[in-house]
Amino acid sequence: MSESFLLYLAFGCLAGLSSGLFGIGGGVVIVPFLVWLFTEQGFASDAIMVMAVATSLATIVLTSASAVYAHHRMGAIDWPTVRRLSPGILAGSALGAIVANRLPVPLFKLIFAVFLLFVAMRMFSAGRADGRKNLRPGSGLLSVAGLLIGSASAILGIGGGTLSVPLLVRCRFPMRNAVAISSACGFPIAMAGSASYLVLGWDHPALPAASLGYIYLPALGGIAASSFLFAPIGAKLAHWLPGAKLKRSFALVLLAVGIKLLWQAVSG
Repeated sequence: MSESFLLYLAFGCLAGLSSGLFGIGGGVVIVPFLVWLFTEQGFASDAIMVMAVATSLATIVLTSASAVYAHHRMGAIDWPTVRRLSPGILAGSALGAIVANRLPVPLFKLIFAVFLLFVAMRMFSAGRADGRKNLRPGSGLLSVAGLLIGSASAILGIGGGTLSVPLLVRCRFPMRNAVAISSACGFPIAMAGSASYLVLGWDHPALPAASLGYIYLPALGGIAASSFLFAPIGAKLAHWLPGAKLKRSFALVLLAVGIKLLWQAVSG
């Protein structure tokens, strides 16, 4: 077994835990790792970022399915909210893949990083949402939110939880339910985004032989295998941790991701 494949397995474990625990799909772990490893493997520099994002989304298909099943068994998913978010998410994911394939994204990363830092600080300072009456946002708001979440997720290769969880917490869903709903929304994001990247990269001449469009199959296999097993563990932890601690932990993740993206935008 090659060293690269062992690394894929190791990072898949982290991706699976983060998917189940925070509903973020694992892309915040996978994308920077794949950019580094694809660079070390000597892949074409103009395709590395898109390959990393596409492969990350493809792994999230299996990871989110595993996390969703675990959350569903615990009765934590509000399926009507998922259904109202999904149409916008599907359209946004396809649109985001097209944008990422055609345009550089440093400015988008900068805006997104500032947004994540703002949301993280708000979540640190906000009181607990658990125990309050849920605010049921209208279908129009959820459709627009889904479009934005899907677009951003497809461009950055993430499962959407960095945007959908704060939105759902703002709507006064308990943190556990927000994470569960976000996990369910990660599946259509990953499906639409990875399918779009597959089509967009189908005839790209610089991609390595083991690619399916922009998706690199060895990385997909290794990461998906271990993340699928570890996502239910993260989901169980999400239901075991107190809501306030889970919210603070999620805010720390947002802070770390925001700082990483800000550094990439400035240094790139």
